[in-house]
Amino acid sequence: MRITRFLAASAVSAAAVASLGVTAPAAVARDGMGANPSNIVALPAVIARGGQMTVTVDGCPGGGTMTSAAFPQANLTPINGANQTAKGTATINDNARPGTYDITVNCSGRTLTRPAAFTVIGGVRGGLGGSTTTGATPTDMAIGGGLVAAAVVGGGLFWMRRRAERRA
Repeated sequence: MRITRFLAASAVSAAAVASLGVTAPAAVARDGMGANPSNIVALPAVIARGGQMTVTVDGCPGGGTMTSAAFPQANLTPINGANQTAKGTATINDNARPGTYDITVNCSGRTLTRPAAFTVIGGVRGGLGGSTTTGATPTDMAIGGGLVAAAVVGGGLFWMRRRAERRA
């Protein structure tokens, strides 16, 4: 019984070593040839207008350029690493409309587009808490007055009940 287990384990190990030996030369040959751009990553994936975004691209050993409708053309510079990665920074246009945008990279004459690579969100209104009107509306006043009246009535009933319990 032990011999059959040993032989089965040996066969599996031999198959694994053989498959590794067959695929390793192909991987070395691929790295020696011209690489194709792949794996476009934009961080942050959700960004406001005017913000800076970092884009990394694998398979771009000599660097290149990146473009999008949300930002002007920007350069990609190579990073030392195993995946022949390039990295670049882009500033989102102040007039970019909220929505999703594609990124197209060009590395050594080869292009790749990643659809819906990032999302631009609308700007925020700072200052007065983002309010667009001045003062409270009549509806706001009615709701607030009703809440205050309910609190006064509830507090009065609670106080009267507690006072009656002390006498007893």
